[in-house]
Amino acid sequence: MRLDPPLTAKGYNGTVTFDGEFVTLTRKGFIARSTVGKGEKRMHISQITAVQWKQPGALVNGFIEFTLPGGVERRSQLGRQTRDAVGNENAVVVTRSQSAAFEPLRKALEAAIAEQHQITPTMRPGAAEPDLAAQIRELGELHRTGVLSDDEFTDAKSRLIGRR
Repeated sequence: MRLDPPLTAKGYNGTVTFDGEFVTLTRKGFIARSTVGKGEKRMHISQITAVQWKQPGALVNGFIEFTLPGGVERRSQLGRQTRDAVGNENAVVVTRSQSAAFEPLRKALEAAIAEQHQITPTMRPGAAEPDLAAQIRELGELHRTGVLSDDEFTDAKSRLIGRR
């Protein structure tokens, strides 16, 4: 699923672009040079297992961070999350005035990650078929929470019902 035009949001120490297939973190200028380094990092959506979002507040900045398989994650000390995100190559720091631009980007990323990592139950011989009603309820919950758009929900539901 290609997005045309791609979704882009500029943060304090970098820009995040999502084209429907790749997430690109671009860093330019003095802040980039003094923290993670200038340049560009591209990650295919299938490589991303989670998106962490810390909402910026009145006094502190927030961040968006991408979790990759095999990455070494560590818990930040109390009050140091944003400071630690500044030096993280998979994170972009976000100010309060920039946060609105990240909302549609974050929702699109979470929906694409959910789609990439959909787990289709494997049927073992003699195993009961997964309960259709339970699967539709689960899709409804994903739709209600905004992970799936109206179209994605309808497509997924049609695929479930169509395979019967």
